Amino acid sequence: MGPSLQPRQVDDLRLAVIRLERKLRKSTGSGGGGVTPSQYSALFTLDRHGPFRLGELARREQISKSTVTRLVAGLEARAFVVRTEDDSDARSSIIGISGGGRTLLADLAWESNDYLRLRMESLGEADLALLLGAIGILIRLADRA
Repeated sequence: MGPSLQPRQVDDLRLAVIRLERKLRKSTGSGGGGVTPSQYSALFTLDRHGPFRLGELARREQISKSTVTRLVAGLEARAFVVRTEDDSDARSSIIGISGGGRTLLADLAWESNDYLRLRMESLGEADLALLLGAIGILIRLADRA
């Protein structure tokens, strides 16, 4: 079993992540391209690891199948994803990111990354080293079911 954590420590981390995410969203001049944080996450997952069946995307995003169906429908209506027939199962379809979805991600990433880079560059060397060292840990936390 890991170290004992105080509720305040957990609360402080949660609030810091929420505030940073909110500031990153606001840093995009396009207002996030009109996509929700959940849609952005799904597009990012599809771009990095897809394409997938809906069920696999739901599993990776840790959301229900009905939620992922609505989420993908919204992205499909805006042409950010494409749906193709699954060759191995005619009842299923495969969802992949479209060129428009990739362009949206690139635009949002450029704006958000620029905002974040400027803030990171303002840190002292020791703080920056700690932050960079924590990236892998934060990724592992986010990926746990």
